[in-house]
Amino acid sequence: MARTATASAAPRAPGFLRAALLLLLLVAACRQAAAAPMVPAETVVTELRCQCLETMKGIHPKIIQSVKVTSPGPHCDRTEVIATLKNGQKVCLNPASPVVKKILEKMLNKGSTN
Repeated sequence: MARTATASAAPRAPGFLRAALLLLLLVAACRQAAAAPMVPAETVVTELRCQCLETMKGIHPKIIQSVKVTSPGPHCDRTEVIATLKNGQKVCLNPASPVVKKILEKMLNKGSTN
């Protein structure tokens, strides 16, 4: 019977080690996350929700590289206009702004003539 007790204790040791290692990894991950510097809030986020937290009323068209228009859907209840500038920065534009409407109209006309 002593053999049976020893044999059953052997498999528990690796399971205990795995659990201990998993706990150590979890603690290390939590510490790293807590020590990570806070990222400043940006106007464009990349999650399944509204991407534009703040919008600009207008921007000079010459510094815009491309524009992405996102229609309302399950992720967001409003239309979003995200412009990628020539320097790589992304900004949200107010789709109701007359300047933004003109920019979008020009880009649509430019795209349809090509």
